[in-house]
Amino acid sequence: MERMNQDTTSSKKSPGKAVAAASIGNALEWYDFSVFAFFATYIGHSFFIDGDENSTLFKTFLIFAVGFIARPLGALYLGLYGDRVGRKSALVLTIALMAIGTLIIAIAPPIWMIGIGAPILLLVGRLLQGFSAGGEIGGATAFLVESAPKEKQAVYASWLQASMGISNILAALVGVTITSYFTDPEIHEWAWRIPFIIGLLIVPVGWYIRRNLDETEDFKIQQRAQQHIAPPTLKTILKEYPKHILFGFMFSILWAVSIYTFIIYMPTYYSSHSAGLGFTRNQAFTASLIGNVFMVVLCVVSGSLADRFGMARILKIGALILLFGSYPLLAWLQHSPTFSTLIMVHIAFCMMVSIFCGVAPAALASIFPVAVRTTGMSISYNIATIFFAGFAPALLTWATAYNVMAPSFYLIMASFVGLIALHFMFNLNAEVVPESQSVNKIV
Repeated sequence: MERMNQDTTSSKKSPGKAVAAASIGNALEWYDFSVFAFFATYIGHSFFIDGDENSTLFKTFLIFAVGFIARPLGALYLGLYGDRVGRKSALVLTIALMAIGTLIIAIAPPIWMIGIGAPILLLVGRLLQGFSAGGEIGGATAFLVESAPKEKQAVYASWLQASMGISNILAALVGVTITSYFTDPEIHEWAWRIPFIIGLLIVPVGWYIRRNLDETEDFKIQQRAQQHIAPPTLKTILKEYPKHILFGFMFSILWAVSIYTFIIYMPTYYSSHSAGLGFTRNQAFTASLIGNVFMVVLCVVSGSLADRFGMARILKIGALILLFGSYPLLAWLQHSPTFSTLIMVHIAFCMMVSIFCGVAPAALASIFPVAVRTTGMSISYNIATIFFAGFAPALLTWATAYNVMAPSFYLIMASFVGLIALHFMFNLNAEVVPESQSVNKIV
């Protein structure tokens, strides 16, 4: 027992390494998603026969969304792989698959060179990215929560969403740079590929860090305890934890919709003709850059507050802010479409998202036991993303043409669902809560 305690302690003495290892792949995933959304208009020009801007943008966002079809498959395969083989092995595999998908998008020839093969290659790249992303959130969160001291699990896991903010800052910086130093025809022709090539530079660092990780002690203990028991299967997980999957799915709807609406889609919304705001893409990228600085800080702050006051309390506050805050902010921007208003509104959007999403990874992890944590999280989150987040940019592009307040209406719907989930998910059976989380601490 003394030896086990020493191992556990030693495994939790390198918080920086644990956070970097789990966050870097998550950052690459979000960076790729952000630059795809930011440069969607230019990508559409290269891979589809030109029509009106809305039509081309809609087709591009459909490819973006179709990639999410692979996420549940990735969640199942990589989730079960992480629960059977280990968190470290799953993290290494996901970053390799992400790299291949990003490389395909970066080098795929345009439609005028290979015809229909161009959008097919774009789709293949997105499917690979989606498959790898399906296992990333469960594996990375499980690793962070199991690497954290008992009293700091929420703030450790908050770095997953903070890493998203960091990657969005990088994506916005790249966007501002590209739109500042290249002409519009040059970006349409080839310069839109530069952000994806930059993303590939992250891969060797992430691969090295993840390859040199130690497996979490919680997983080792679980393996020793169940060495004579058959590993979990999808059938047993669905049979034994149906409520956890259901409420985790409902909870993840708000988590995913808030991010894909305000963080991923809104920079495109600001400069789209249908929104009628008249901002340039450079201004939209600048607003995203500034807003995500606030997002990084507030994600970690919300995680710290959750460790102190309880996750449920902070999550409910965050959900209520999202429910009531989005409409007046967007109405203000529509009424006063100035650059200074844009900056303030987008900062507010990013802060609203951070309060809820900074705590979301730890909260979802807390309702699943170690033996099925990666799979349970991956299934819950990725089913929500395929239906409510992956198609959000395409849906909102279409809906905004009819009502410029569509993004706010979409978030209000998701907020109601998230609040219902929060009412039930923390009242699940105590035996599924990890030993390191007490019911009183969560509630």
